[in-house]
Amino acid sequence: MTGSADSALRAALRALSARKALRLVVLELGERAYFTDHFVICHGTSDRQVKTLAEAVIGQVKEASGKKPSVEGLANGEWVLLDYGDFVVHIFNESAREFYRLESLWFDANEVDPDSLAAEAAG
Repeated sequence: MTGSADSALRAALRALSARKALRLVVLELGERAYFTDHFVICHGTSDRQVKTLAEAVIGQVKEASGKKPSVEGLANGEWVLLDYGDFVVHIFNESAREFYRLESLWFDANEVDPDSLAAEAAG
């Protein structure tokens, strides 16, 4: 991942952590997927929080790297997908996350500690 992509991913993680995203998971897809390097997966307690989380990620990543995502699902807040190319952020409400179970589809991917990634950015 390039320096710009790395700073964008870290900005996304900081935004999610600061706004209390639940069960924040980062999957390193590497050679498992041709379309992205990382999936960031989390959920909020309500559709409103899901939207707020997504808006925070969009704002902080743009500020940190100038990147703008392709966005899907922001209008309804059940599942928002932010595609930055090098990484994709999936923000669910709790019931949608349990239904789609993205982590189980990528069970063989390496999980990266989001707290250590965010801490590297601050340090």
